[in-house]
Amino acid sequence: MSRLGNVGARLYRGEVGYDFIGKRKIWYGVSILITITAILGLAVGGLNMGIEFKGGAVFTTDTKAKISTSAAHDAAVEASGHEAIVQELGNGGLRIQITEVDTAKANEIKTQLSDDLGVPENKINADLVGPSWGEQIANKAWTGLGVFMVLVVIYLAIAFEWRMAVAALVALIHDITITVGVYALVGFEVTPGTVIGLLTILGYSLYDTVVVFDSLKEGQKGITKQTRYTYSEIANKSINSTLVRSINTTVVALLPVGGLLFIGGGVLGAGMLNDISLSLFVGLAAGAYSSIFIATPLVADLKERDPQMKALRKRILAKRAAAAAKGETEEYDDDTQDGADEDAETAGATAGRHGGRRR
Repeated sequence: MSRLGNVGARLYRGEVGYDFIGKRKIWYGVSILITITAILGLAVGGLNMGIEFKGGAVFTTDTKAKISTSAAHDAAVEASGHEAIVQELGNGGLRIQITEVDTAKANEIKTQLSDDLGVPENKINADLVGPSWGEQIANKAWTGLGVFMVLVVIYLAIAFEWRMAVAALVALIHDITITVGVYALVGFEVTPGTVIGLLTILGYSLYDTVVVFDSLKEGQKGITKQTRYTYSEIANKSINSTLVRSINTTVVALLPVGGLLFIGGGVLGAGMLNDISLSLFVGLAAGAYSSIFIATPLVADLKERDPQMKALRKRILAKRAAAAAKGETEEYDDDTQDGADEDAETAGATAGRHGGRRR
């Protein structure tokens, strides 16, 4: 077994672990700081909306231009009087986007670009894009986002419990805010591809969260029938037992997306790949972070407010204080404790009590 596999097995058995729940205020603070930075980026710089949302013209050449992309950018700005985005295509041609251009102005720009680029006018394609199409895409995206979140909350409330549904919703909002904020901070163009990427990361964001929640659901069965672990400690054990799995799945997902972003978009210059790859990359990383540092600690915070969990914590702390006063050290055998937990669960189910029922 590999070293990582050994660590994962020890984490799963509870032999080692990190106190994620105990240090939750640190993670909350980090998340709040990152979220505030993202919101400030949105408020100050705003989003660099693509031509699909603002309207304008797109000029493409199917032959190699005789000037560089920077010179083509200057020529496009001079011809249009507006800011332009120039991208080099795989065949050596250029794609030039200019916002807020009507049909008459587009024809003038096309003629001017033909002279400046050294490309025959009939080799330049001009496409006009109206802002109404982008507005429709944005409205449908907001509708899809709203429906998705409602369905997620309903499903998690039924499959798990309402506290987990609330925590998952907070984690989703956290991930989307950070992703959108990164776009504002780095100035990447927002296109329909970006919207697709944002909607795609919602499922990835929930994946690790649901894995931890499922482990937590199993671990909390018969919790009120034992006096060994508080709810927060069980939640912490659930995070640790699924930690290596979360890391592995996140890294495997990030590698191809990172290839699109850094190799395809950066090295090869395929700028259009940045539209979707940045949102996927940031969203995947934020989703893995929130499942460990936000969602589960928030569930523990909400659950510890429950009267039963308060009473359980009080009993456990009192027992530990009494043992400490006697100078005793409690040692537990995992197999014995698991059997006791199963007996407690069975007894609770027979008696119809809440602590032993399967949710």
